[in-house]
Amino acid sequence: MSQPTALCVYCGSSSGRHPEYAEQAHAFGTEMARRGIALVYGGGNVGLMGVVADAVLAGGGKVIGVIPRQLVELEVAHPGLSELVVVETMHQRKTRMYELSDAFVALPGGFGTMDEMFEMLTWAQLGLHRYPCAFLDVRGYYRDLRQMMQHMVEENFVRAEQRDGIWFGDSMAELFDWMAAYQGSYVPKWIDTRSVDA
Repeated sequence: MSQPTALCVYCGSSSGRHPEYAEQAHAFGTEMARRGIALVYGGGNVGLMGVVADAVLAGGGKVIGVIPRQLVELEVAHPGLSELVVVETMHQRKTRMYELSDAFVALPGGFGTMDEMFEMLTWAQLGLHRYPCAFLDVRGYYRDLRQMMQHMVEENFVRAEQRDGIWFGDSMAELFDWMAAYQGSYVPKWIDTRSVDA
């Protein structure tokens, strides 16, 4: 795979406790614009979502937001995007974001970020796509999640090859290099544990 053309970024609608979260979100958006990579995201103007979008726009980049109508009506939609796609449900939002993207990155976030990113990880596990999925680990935010994934492997719920296909790290330069070199492959998700239990 070459450099992504449209990168889907999942991240918090809050800014988090530490200023570094917003600082890194801004730096990430700035780097996306510099590299000519379009941003696909949830369409909000709040929290880290708004920070990333503003940074891409400030750098002259393209930003596509996808947002359910209910959230538009709550006045959290970003007013200055290149394109705002309004859908009816959260399920439609996730599907449309996937359709518009060729790579997926999670910055720090909460339940929504985990929901969206893990759906993409599951789809990759099922062979529904072969796009890169990565976690930018600001301030060690995803350290425990990475350990949990290792535990899943050790307990035979996830294959090591599937876990190893997910990038974790705190270097944006290394992340972009990894995405550019990514070669997706499909490994069946099912693990026969009967021999382990026998």
